Amino acid sequence: MIRIDARGMRCPWPAIRLARALRDGATVVEIEADDPKAGGELASAAAAVGARLAVVSEGQFRAER
Repeated sequence: MIRIDARGMRCPWPAIRLARALRDGATVVEIEADDPKAGGELASAAAAVGARLAVVSEGQFRAER
């Protein structure tokens, strides 16, 4: 499992970090992001590589393949 702290980063950076981790072979990625647009961007990035994104709590997401 990989954890990414993307708090303070504006989109598209949280999604780019998630996509990079998934592309590099991670199967589970937990990411914290506080940009209001992050949820949608992260969901799109996860779907693009066949992963699904779950909202753990406000600002915390989990992507799994």
